[in-house]
Amino acid sequence: MDLIPSFAVDHTNLQPGIYVSRQDEAGGVVITTYDIRMTAPNHEPCLNPAAIHTIEHLVATYLRNLDGWKENIIYWGPMGCLTGNYLIMKGYYSCEEVRQLMIGAFEYVRDYDDEVPGTTPATCGNYLMHDLPMAKYEAKRYLERLRNHFCSEYPGVERPEDASGKVFFDA
Repeated sequence: MDLIPSFAVDHTNLQPGIYVSRQDEAGGVVITTYDIRMTAPNHEPCLNPAAIHTIEHLVATYLRNLDGWKENIIYWGPMGCLTGNYLIMKGYYSCEEVRQLMIGAFEYVRDYDDEVPGTTPATCGNYLMHDLPMAKYEAKRYLERLRNHFCSEYPGVERPEDASGKVFFDA
């Protein structure tokens, strides 16, 4: 099987930021997946599951209600490694445009002071796993990174080749 592109990203040098993970086409429409990386993988702890779950609920609510953007939002949700989120959108926006969108979204989380939407047994599959104070802390931390240390270019991984040109992916 071919190595998927996200496994070709050097996660030992990946910094928090916003990256274009992939682009696809569906029905003549460009679909762009953005890597909204909140922590440095393998260098910092991953996000607390209850905090990122709360961030998921709040940012999804924010994005799907934001005029001028909501019609292009397909998906917002956490990465399995808990170091960030994926944002999938119709069309293509520069990382700077998405950065501005994320600044608004994470300010919303940082300043949120009400019941987290979708946190009842009927509306959430794990309604007890939420942590608004920790979500607000992580939002504040990510906002500082977006404003002061913005990264948007993936580091690559050098893959060794043998004499015949065969590339090794497990080195």
